[in-house]
Amino acid sequence: MSIDWEKEVSHRSDELINDLSELVSIDSSRDIENKTSDFPLGPGPAKALQTFLHFAERDGFATKNVDNLAGRIEFGNTEDEPIAILGHVDVVPEGPGWNTNPFEPVIKDGNFYARGASDDKGPSLASYYAMKIIKELKLPTSKKVQLILGTDEESEWVGINHYMEKETMPETGFSPDAEFPAINGEKGIVSFRVNFPTPKINLVKKFTAGIRPNMVPQNAEAEIDLEKINLEELKTKLNDFLGEHSKIKGNVTNKETIATVQIIGKGAHAMEPFNGINAATYLAKFLMTLPLNDSEKLYFSFIADSLHLDFAGKNLGISNKDEVMGELTVSPNIYEYDQDQANILLNIRYPKGDTGDTLTDKINQNLPTGVSAIIEGHNQLPHFVSADDPLVKALVGAYRDHTDDPTEPFTVGGGTYGRILKNGIAFGAMFPGDENVMHQPNEYINIDKLLKATAIYADAIYRLIK
Repeated sequence: MSIDWEKEVSHRSDELINDLSELVSIDSSRDIENKTSDFPLGPGPAKALQTFLHFAERDGFATKNVDNLAGRIEFGNTEDEPIAILGHVDVVPEGPGWNTNPFEPVIKDGNFYARGASDDKGPSLASYYAMKIIKELKLPTSKKVQLILGTDEESEWVGINHYMEKETMPETGFSPDAEFPAINGEKGIVSFRVNFPTPKINLVKKFTAGIRPNMVPQNAEAEIDLEKINLEELKTKLNDFLGEHSKIKGNVTNKETIATVQIIGKGAHAMEPFNGINAATYLAKFLMTLPLNDSEKLYFSFIADSLHLDFAGKNLGISNKDEVMGELTVSPNIYEYDQDQANILLNIRYPKGDTGDTLTDKINQNLPTGVSAIIEGHNQLPHFVSADDPLVKALVGAYRDHTDDPTEPFTVGGGTYGRILKNGIAFGAMFPGDENVMHQPNEYINIDKLLKATAIYADAIYRLIK
């Protein structure tokens, strides 16, 4: 039986775009400050989950809402082990730099702009429509398929972990949250909080940057005491610094005796920190041109000398490269510095050969005296599935039949729900060569490629369950 998957997608394209528009209009970033017993991660993630499940109920699927933390959409009656598709409805915060309202979708030049368009509402909805096509065509199947949706993938995975406590997670499947042809390996992910002695404030009253551990900070600010330095001198020094570093922008504003220095770089996903411009490390380099005291120098010189542009962690003594999984990367993403505290959060993506313990030992051996680093949050171990595995071959086969692209599966530094599954990988929806706009301002997904991905998903899912 020959099925024109792309034709079937085209029949439903308007409906898909309408559903996606409704879904991305919900700010579903984690909002613990406004959590309740009904909305444990805040109202946004729960509303996005409920909306997605409503689409499925409308279309006649069996659904389950697991305490507004996760959900399931399924079809098929077999008792055999189901195939899982793991997506997420939460998003990272909007962040600065948008040309449009990130929660009012805009279509321009064939691209669909909104927070969550590519990560991960668009790809998750593409997977849902793939299931919808198989169901509506009443194709014969021998396995059940479950689309499982989390609500906290961009943070601590509270939603999907809660699902695994309450429900049975399949062992095999994929996550539509990365790139084609297939991501069959994911590096380990761990964050370290580097703690400095309480600073003796002098010139720099405050230094802040960063929104989330997995986002390269686009903006950074420092509050400067104008009783310790002349405002015009400060402006001149910043202009000289900006002239030497053309990749960044900056400005100085003042209110009474405090000047605020802002540096603007470029955001990026922490798995590829070299694709961003870390505003915080540049600002630290600038601050090192000012008359700092020893306490201030301890903090800012470490950022400027040990972290700035050192994506491989050589200065921290943790550089490592695996033949299959590639190099370790370091992204220093959150900074807190004032009269009460001085710390930095490092997000590290590491290949096979290291553990949380080995990284802890190495980092602490290379920190200044009186400075220490501890793991913050959960440590995700490296995950790998052979390219010869039947799952990988089936998914890649579907991709190649729709693209004639011979690109091989590969490993990334990103962390997807695919690593949860014993036999799981990440599969699309970005195509080779696509601009990676995840976690960046003006996030978008190309509509034609979204529809192409939907056809690939439909073909691939049917290969797994027919």
